[in-house]
Amino acid sequence: MSLPPFLSSIIGWLRAGYPNGVPEQDYIPLFALLTRRLSEDEVDAVADALVEEGDLPIEKTDIQVLITKVTDELPLESDVDRVRSNLAAGGWPLAGPAQ
Repeated sequence: MSLPPFLSSIIGWLRAGYPNGVPEQDYIPLFALLTRRLSEDEVDAVADALVEEGDLPIEKTDIQVLITKVTDELPLESDVDRVRSNLAAGGWPLAGPAQ
């Protein structure tokens, strides 16, 4: 899958923050953080790439359910903080216009 450079850099940040793949308890807070910065299509593209490479060991339909959950219920702030910490370790730009 060929991604635009911006989305490829996001995949790089995610892999740096989660070198062993994203653990199940981080799926929802991760997508909650991604949806704050990316469009729905961009989140879908990132999710597809993560599934394709085995970094997110779930199916595409499971991701769609998780994204729906993100829009219906907010993750715990402690979960978001944990994911934010992993992403920061990978170089994710935490400060910006969305914050």
